[in-house]
Amino acid sequence: MARQSISLTQPNDEWLKAQVDNLEYSSKSELVNDLIRQARKQEAEIDWIRTKLEKAEKSGFTSHTKEQILAEAKSLVNG
Repeated sequence: MARQSISLTQPNDEWLKAQVDNLEYSSKSELVNDLIRQARKQEAEIDWIRTKLEKAEKSGFTSHTKEQILAEAKSLVNG
């Protein structure tokens, strides 16, 4: 695993320490890795939505209902 050195603002450092102190995570490194994983997942979801929107804009109207569109989006997000 790559080792990094980062500088944090005081409020961010205190927040990280509080999460570890509350036993939410065993270390700040574990928490930072989890935050990065969440950000990467969110980025993938946003990219998927952007792609769908661009495709929809180019193709015109859809015959799917809003419920069908929502169900498809939820199934893809939840894996």
